[in-house]
Amino acid sequence: MVGRKASADGSVITSHTCDGNYRTWMDIVPAARYERDTTVTVVSGRMHTDHSTGARGIRVLDTIPQPAHTYAFLNTAYPCLNERQLAMGETTISGRRELENPRGLFRIEELQRLALQRCVTAREAISLMGQLVKRYGYGDSGECLTIADPREVWQFEIFGEGPDSIGGVWAAVRIPDDHVGVSANIPRISAINPADTANCMASDNVYDVARRMGFWDGKEPFRFWKAYAGGNYFGEPKSFSVREYFILDRLAPSLRLDYDAEELPISVKPDSLVSPQLVMELLASTYEGTPFDMTRNLKVARKNRATGETDTVVSPVANPWMGRDMMQLFNAVKDSTVVNVRNVSVPQCAYSTVIQCRGWLPDAVGGVAWVAFDNPGQSPRIPVFAGTSDLPDAFKVDGQLRYDENAAVWPFRRANKLATVRWGDTRGEMNDARRHFTDKGLAEMPYVESRYAQILEAEGADAASRFLTGYTADFAGAAMQRWTELGLRFWSRFARGF
Repeated sequence: MVGRKASADGSVITSHTCDGNYRTWMDIVPAARYERDTTVTVVSGRMHTDHSTGARGIRVLDTIPQPAHTYAFLNTAYPCLNERQLAMGETTISGRRELENPRGLFRIEELQRLALQRCVTAREAISLMGQLVKRYGYGDSGECLTIADPREVWQFEIFGEGPDSIGGVWAAVRIPDDHVGVSANIPRISAINPADTANCMASDNVYDVARRMGFWDGKEPFRFWKAYAGGNYFGEPKSFSVREYFILDRLAPSLRLDYDAEELPISVKPDSLVSPQLVMELLASTYEGTPFDMTRNLKVARKNRATGETDTVVSPVANPWMGRDMMQLFNAVKDSTVVNVRNVSVPQCAYSTVIQCRGWLPDAVGGVAWVAFDNPGQSPRIPVFAGTSDLPDAFKVDGQLRYDENAAVWPFRRANKLATVRWGDTRGEMNDARRHFTDKGLAEMPYVESRYAQILEAEGADAASRFLTGYTADFAGAAMQRWTELGLRFWSRFARGF
């Protein structure tokens, strides 16, 4: 998350890496109007469907009243951006299992969907999700949403209320405008002050549930993460993992953050303003050059043909995304050769987003989700605007069940995986290609914004939306073609060994 005074261009930024076997298909759900007494179905399992109308794995839970009007939104596995520049990132934070109650109605992705359809600001979204959970219940494990609008960005964490109640317990804190924050699968909210309504929101049971469940004695200072996280699945009582430490330390090295501390600040003021490119690069990180780099011990002697000198370098077949079997093989030769560390970018990523909310522009072009399929350390980012009315057909086909050349994810996944056969020799090509599309997209933004304004004035909103939709389709086509070519090149290079 990046506040508007911490970003290089004044945008508010949130982001998300959807790591795991979630659907890769996405589409645009249009705005709609409804008659009185219309209801909307709440379901579970939508994140694993194979297309927008598919029902595989879906279980209908209940129906609730539908408002008279809903906003259009970008329908990813975890819905992420609506037409009014309300944006969301997500990360699962688990917490204490004693808090879970599957009888609660809402899973986090359904809360996101309804909030994006009904709300304009981050505060409205937090308030609505709190009301829905209080009335209908929360049936998911611990979850964190990072919620942005053109003015501010908030971190929202929610847990169940325990087996005796189907409600939920939650807190949200505002990231200061001149700060950056990060959350990666671990609860981060610490001290809260619900009386400070400008910077904090919380459920009215936030203290009572912790006391009733025996997670807080009511005497020591209340820390939200400590009360509701327990040991979490990292197995130690901390409010951060290596990913939070790495990113915050990179952005604010002057703070000399301590990796051995129990708690890090939920946000920090960066030493320099943060660009969208930097956020994208951080999400591509593998800790190269740090003690967390998994390839740091995989070195070989290499002779420089020009000078005749021999140097020790990381093996060209080493890659930071090696599987457990490969790690075990290296460690069988010599113990602790590879120490498994959770990278920021991982190959099991379904898709990722970096979303900018830009309040000085019309909503349709001001909100832009930079979408990457597969590993964010290897794949390019494609701009999808808040006013985009449709996505390419390839985006609407899921690529998780099987290899499918019609699915947008596969040109990227095929080239990315082949590149790891000899990452030392392919990384330069892939990084150049990935950064080319980042630079291209950001460099073309002024043209897109200007052209949108011209078409809007001359031809109206529908024509302007078609322009944004066509731009995304053209950009996506160029990126997919480039990765198809890379995949063919790597396949021909490695087909008979290396």
